[in-house]
Amino acid sequence: MRKEERHKLIMREINLHNKVLSADLSTLLNISDDTVRRDLKELAESGKVLKVHGGAASKSFVAPFNLQNEVYALAEKKKIAEKALKLIKNDMVILTEGGTTILELAKMIPKNLKATFFTVSPQAAITLSEHSNLEVITIGGKLGKNANLHTGTSVINQLADLKVDLCLLGANAFSVEEGLTDMDWEIVQVIKAIVNASRKVAVLAIAEKLNTSQRIRICPINKINYLITELPPESTYLANFQNDDLKLL
Repeated sequence: MRKEERHKLIMREINLHNKVLSADLSTLLNISDDTVRRDLKELAESGKVLKVHGGAASKSFVAPFNLQNEVYALAEKKKIAEKALKLIKNDMVILTEGGTTILELAKMIPKNLKATFFTVSPQAAITLSEHSNLEVITIGGKLGKNANLHTGTSVINQLADLKVDLCLLGANAFSVEEGLTDMDWEIVQVIKAIVNASRKVAVLAIAEKLNTSQRIRICPINKINYLITELPPESTYLANFQNDDLKLL
């Protein structure tokens, strides 16, 4: 495989899953670890990705407020955010994590909506706080620099004391067989606690992230109440997700 093709595939994986591990890229592309390291070094030096321990991350995921960072599939994420707004009602208590789709949703919330938002994302909190009728509460802890989410035992303990109406989650990977999955152990523990603290769970994901999986399971599909994509619910691409317990939006 030529270097240009490898770089294109690596960028797709990073844009799709926000972060990739060198070992996974080596397996996926059937190339040596040294080749992966060289490719990631070149992509980082050209300003396309950020090198992180064990792999690389999307620049828009690590620093979504930087206007120079291009958000992958922005039009699709805005469409998903618009759909997700239908779930939010006055006086609800809502729990969110971070990610570019959640930030797009936060920007779109109507000015007259009154609700309480808990979040483990400093950036989501800042965006939500621009709405004067929202009460915004940040659940603090150790800040994961490669995801800009609060993680750790203190966050999980605080979440254990909550029971909210709805949580809104971005997705790294989501499939019928594996459910919601991710690759970062600390983030997975926080998202598990978010799911457990919520009466209803909505996953917001571009269609490219469906039918994919990562190393660590967050929860099985039967824990998810809503799946929101840019596709119409009747799309044949979503046929595997059609069941009585999961509402497609």
